[in-house]
Amino acid sequence: MPFRDQNVYNANRPAHCKLVGPAHRVSSEMIAFIVRRILLLIPTLFFITIVTFLVIELPPGDYLDAYAANLAAGGDPVDQERLEALRKQFGLDKPAPLRYLQWLTNILRGNFGFSFEWNVPVENLIWERLALTFFISLSTILFTWIVGFLIGVYSAVNQYSIGDYIFTTLGFIGLGLPNFLIALVIMWYAFDQFGLRLSGLFSQEYRAAPWSLAKFLDMITHLWLPLIILGTAGTAEMIRTMRANLLDELNKPYVETARAKGLRERVLVRKYPVRVALNPFVSTVGWTLPNLISGATIVSVVLSLPTTGPMLLGALMTQDMYLAASFLLMLSVLTVVGTLISDLLLAVLDPRIRMEAQ
Repeated sequence: MPFRDQNVYNANRPAHCKLVGPAHRVSSEMIAFIVRRILLLIPTLFFITIVTFLVIELPPGDYLDAYAANLAAGGDPVDQERLEALRKQFGLDKPAPLRYLQWLTNILRGNFGFSFEWNVPVENLIWERLALTFFISLSTILFTWIVGFLIGVYSAVNQYSIGDYIFTTLGFIGLGLPNFLIALVIMWYAFDQFGLRLSGLFSQEYRAAPWSLAKFLDMITHLWLPLIILGTAGTAEMIRTMRANLLDELNKPYVETARAKGLRERVLVRKYPVRVALNPFVSTVGWTLPNLISGATIVSVVLSLPTTGPMLLGALMTQDMYLAASFLLMLSVLTVVGTLISDLLLAVLDPRIRMEAQ
């Protein structure tokens, strides 16, 4: 701006010509950006409920049909009258549009339906598993981001050094080996060499015990194995992404200009290129949040983790529609919320994003 004192400039101009300060302008842009993104959530979430219900309805038949088929396959008699009574009791005899409206209305009231397989309301099943999955996955994400960020910056700044070669090699190994295979190898080695059983998230005496400080501390002592196994591939990917993006930024003219002006290398890297290179980290939040619910299903089965992944897989296989629909709905909602968080964080890191969105 050619005027050093903006207040003096504004005092001599008409009201409609007065300049707005940078802080006020950025604040207004950010608020408008947030409001637009939040308003878009309403129709998106409504559409998600329709798609989720349609996905559950796609397989032929329902849970009672699958249950009757299993009884017939095992040679047990099938009571058709009882099946019809159960179908009427759970509303499965109604047309699909009416069942969708009833399901949506119940969800808005906090009622997620009834699990046919477990014979209990869905909310009695999902919340503890959701909390455990959230805690495990959030710990894994923080581990992945912290380790991937630090090693990625080191590898980029010290390109072609011994450390860079070592971390690059470990990154390729981490991406090439499936997580469940790493879990099997570690569990076999621990049992073969030390007689340790590393499966599960709790010791035997705490598995059915109510929550307490002792149970929480016991879970923390068992958390290291899922943390390392689930974070291996993600950390390797983050290292490669951070290294590649930071190397691209370090060769740009604005970095050379800052160096020419005498800015210290450590301050230069931290203040400018690293901030731009963080965009891929932030943009993956939309993909990462659903993992807080789904988790790594195969790894959870191998490690006997009480997370939502195995339960979701079982609900889909048995056509337990309300339980499966609840998990799928939460996965979709978290994807939308994660995308919103990604957009907001990217707008903070890079003002060009919120300007282009106007």
